[in-house]
Amino acid sequence: MDSLLRTFADQTINGLVIGNIYAFIAVGLALIFGVGNLINFAHGSIFMVGAYVGWVCVTWWGLPLFTAFLVTTLVCALLGVIIERFALYPLRSAPPIAPLLATIGVSFMIDQAVQIIFTPNPQAFPNPLLAYRFQVGGVTVGAIDLLIAGIGVATAAALYLFLRFTQWGWALRATAQDREAAQQMGVDVVAVNRMTFAIASALGGIAGLLVGMYFNTVYPTMSFQATLKGFAAVVLGGLGNVPGAVLGGLLLGLIESYGVAIFGATYRNLFAFVILIAVLVWRPNGIFTNQRRTAPEPLTGTFIARSRPVHIPAWAIAALTVAALALPFFAPNPYLLQILTNAWLLGMVALSVTLVTGTAGQTSLGQAGFMAIGAYASALLTQRLGWPFELSLLASALVSAVIGVLLVLPAFRLRAVYIAIATLAIGEIVNQVILNWDSLTNGAMGITNIAPPSLFGWQAIRPHEIYWFTLVLLILAALVQHRLVRSPLGRTWRALREDEVAAQAFGIDLNRYKTLVFAVAAFIAGLSGAVTGHMYSYISHETFTNTTSILVLTMVILGGMGNLLGAIVGAVALTALPELFRGLADYRYLIYGLTLLLLIRFRPQGLLGTD
Repeated sequence: MDSLLRTFADQTINGLVIGNIYAFIAVGLALIFGVGNLINFAHGSIFMVGAYVGWVCVTWWGLPLFTAFLVTTLVCALLGVIIERFALYPLRSAPPIAPLLATIGVSFMIDQAVQIIFTPNPQAFPNPLLAYRFQVGGVTVGAIDLLIAGIGVATAAALYLFLRFTQWGWALRATAQDREAAQQMGVDVVAVNRMTFAIASALGGIAGLLVGMYFNTVYPTMSFQATLKGFAAVVLGGLGNVPGAVLGGLLLGLIESYGVAIFGATYRNLFAFVILIAVLVWRPNGIFTNQRRTAPEPLTGTFIARSRPVHIPAWAIAALTVAALALPFFAPNPYLLQILTNAWLLGMVALSVTLVTGTAGQTSLGQAGFMAIGAYASALLTQRLGWPFELSLLASALVSAVIGVLLVLPAFRLRAVYIAIATLAIGEIVNQVILNWDSLTNGAMGITNIAPPSLFGWQAIRPHEIYWFTLVLLILAALVQHRLVRSPLGRTWRALREDEVAAQAFGIDLNRYKTLVFAVAAFIAGLSGAVTGHMYSYISHETFTNTTSILVLTMVILGGMGNLLGAIVGAVALTALPELFRGLADYRYLIYGLTLLLLIRFRPQGLLGTD
């Protein structure tokens, strides 16, 4: 019993320590949302930059820990101001989806830049504090634990005093409460917004430094997990609620710590994402606040309705299709065919995104999860049950549609930023389930020796055969989707996009039509994932990540949101063009992020316009 109580006490201390760090991230997100009504997807990247800046200060320059904290705070605050000034301020009059997507582009750029500078490999971060651990009432406490707790308490007190007793704090609170009224009373809301980004980014940078010291390592991909953990904590406390963000961070840390003690460390991330979905569905305003915030307008409707699509005659589309089908006869280069095969597969996923996001107005950031479901379903059906590929392909797409709808169903009552966060978390939940369900998915080892695609005894093994197979699937998916979009069902989906309240007032069953659009989108994405798995003969939890979801969304925006041909053009452009500049391969995601940022700023309707 004493051992059990000691373990419980140790896990409580660990949970509070990690919860302090989550609170730093969550408070930054809450401040930015409260003042700018914006979910900042770049916040995790700033967290990662803070970890690397602290690491450089301690390991390269040998600076004292206090100086490292000071440098990290200043660098990250400056980075936050730069992001606000150059990426978000020009979009101050744009619809809500524009700045949200801009922060995604900024995140891509920062993450790739850090990988280029420091390599993708993890870097050891030696703890500059004493390694000795103290016994306090039977509980073991380390110096780093005391430091994190002390910084957490001191920062919370300083932030409280700043918001409560300074003019800038009053201005920040007034802007968060009513931006227009604050501006009419003489508050410089632009300066307040910039100051908020500086404070939030400084807090994120400090959290990154503390995490690097606590786990003795820093690595570029730590940014994405930090973003989702911050979202989970801030949703627990309530978007825009700073005290709630602190409590949400502490609660999330405790839940993770207890869960790891019971189930194991591989389940750590799964807890956060399940909690995130549960709170979004059960109490989207947070469990530590009774104040109900009015949800902003849907993210996509006004963003895509301002331009007409570029008219391309049917004969031109037919000619392009024939040329694509004939390409292997005139350009049989295997490398070229492989690149275009990847483009066709991603083009199918882009079609699914442009349907659910562009046509129906439901921002989806988790399509890679549907790809993963389709890939694993087909691989398991062919390997363990001996199904033929033709049957497993259709069945896996249906499985993806059914499971995808069941996963997204609880989020149907959400709107605006909430549905974007929910779908992002759903994609990561799929990834974590694949990682931890060893008996079904082989866990981190993945599934190997997957049979190549085949139809009635004919196997698509050679590059031109796989090329034709994927191209025909893409054409069929595009034709079916075109028919759906032009039907009364498609008009109903567009009504959801433009105004859900008005659509409901006209008797439209919102949940029914959201179910249909997500089912079709998950079906198409599942087809793409299944073919991808059979083409490469190997899949794992790292094959389909949320990076793929964001990349596909970039393709859709490049081509024109809601434009079927534009989705395919965007997929080809962002898949094939980087291959023309092989020397820039290391800069690919930097280019993707910059492309997304520039498109949102100067060509939000995409190359072919929106529909």
